[in-house]
Amino acid sequence: MRIAPLAEASGVSVRWRPFLLGPIFKAQGWDNSPFNLYPAKGRYMWRDLARICDALAIPFTQPARFPQNALLAARVAIAALAQDWGENFCRAVYACEFGEGRDISEPATIAAVLQGLGQDAEAVLRLAQGDTVKGALRAQTEEAQRRGIFGAPSFVTADGELFWGNDRLEAALAW
Repeated sequence: MRIAPLAEASGVSVRWRPFLLGPIFKAQGWDNSPFNLYPAKGRYMWRDLARICDALAIPFTQPARFPQNALLAARVAIAALAQDWGENFCRAVYACEFGEGRDISEPATIAAVLQGLGQDAEAVLRLAQGDTVKGALRAQTEEAQRRGIFGAPSFVTADGELFWGNDRLEAALAW
């Protein structure tokens, strides 16, 4: 939610690259989010998110189920980022899941987000199921893994420096 205005103010261009954390976690031997595998860390993370969102006046609702299957949302993001409304879609999906607590694994939820952005939900969902989009998401997930990404959000600078987490955004932009 913060990246666009901060990047613009810093004179930095940002390229959004959706990827799936599930395969990255699995490669590390995890069958779930570390925030579920380590309950104390998870409790802290949810409380910290609530504090951060409160300070930024961003609505926050802990989803009933976490992590959610974000495959469809990630595929739609790939398709959307090839057009001029992709970043708006990404922000809307995050607001839907973490602001409203809705289940983004449900196609109807993603369709509602698309409709809210004035998009033809049926056409976009069909495009997101195509081989080109599926291959692009697979390639970006593999690239994230090669770059050492282990969580989201992550920021990789032009020279390959990796920064992880919302609290590292300013440091990444300064780098």
